[in-house]
Amino acid sequence: MARLPSSAMDHAPRHPMRPVGTYSIVARDEQSVGVAVQSHWYNVGAVVPWVDAACGAVAVQSFSGPEPGYRALEGLRAGTAPAQILQELLEDDVQRAGGQIAIMDANGTFATHTGAGCIPCAGHRVGADYSVQANLMDTDAVWGAMGTAFERPGGDLAERLLAALEAAEAAGGDVRGRQSAAIVVASPGPPAPLDRVFDLRVEDHPDPVPELRRLVRLRRAYIQLNDGDQLLARQDVAGALAAYEASIRTAGAGTADGEPEFWTGIALASSDRIGDAEDYLRRAAALSDRWARLVPRLVAPGMLADDPELIEVLVRAATPQ
Repeated sequence: MARLPSSAMDHAPRHPMRPVGTYSIVARDEQSVGVAVQSHWYNVGAVVPWVDAACGAVAVQSFSGPEPGYRALEGLRAGTAPAQILQELLEDDVQRAGGQIAIMDANGTFATHTGAGCIPCAGHRVGADYSVQANLMDTDAVWGAMGTAFERPGGDLAERLLAALEAAEAAGGDVRGRQSAAIVVASPGPPAPLDRVFDLRVEDHPDPVPELRRLVRLRRAYIQLNDGDQLLARQDVAGALAAYEASIRTAGAGTADGEPEFWTGIALASSDRIGDAEDYLRRAAALSDRWARLVPRLVAPGMLADDPELIEVLVRAATPQ
């Protein structure tokens, strides 16, 4: 059987590193695979989550760097079983003693390891379609609480991953506190990163999990905005308006300074729904005074017709009253 791909890091001196990651979840449902993580560590999303919808997902943390995550994901892409990937990674003394690793293939087969050298409280739990793992925790209830939260029905994979992070915080979380968080959810489709439904990071924040939830909500709003554009392109005006309104509701009043409202107005104007367009542009203008300056600039890329009378109407609507 082929061994995992190597890198220049394989030949570098091996030494213990500061513990990174603290708690994470690797999981799947019928549509997606994903990883979510929180840590009292800056930029944790660059180290812990490794996701490819076509083959699975990996989380690496504790006394580890990103290189084992890269190697594990490449192993999954090559069709290597999670147990074999883990066995090869644990040939490294640092990973075996202090690493915490969860590997899941696209079928939901797991291999998870918590090294004896991980800082207490540390442990993991594997359930149907998920693995939760934590180290440097305030209590030993954290990973169990995460698993229980994920098992509750309701919501898509991103929602259940967020619920697991919130349960970790409620059970005590990282003994050091909190700093950064990340979520990656991918569904089979075009090559990465186009299969990424969510790929969001909170790099440095006093309360990163609620901030991550806010970003997930905004991402959902922009997905609905894109859905509206596709419906409008198919001449389904009623469906497009419903999607646009759903986007604005999801984003929340005043969120993004009127971005969903503005682009909804522009899309409607480009489809000769001028009255509806004016209404949305007025709503955008109530949230920011910058949109009117953008309207004429949309002629050059062909987003609006080169019609001075139309542009004047739209600029007036987008100007705060």
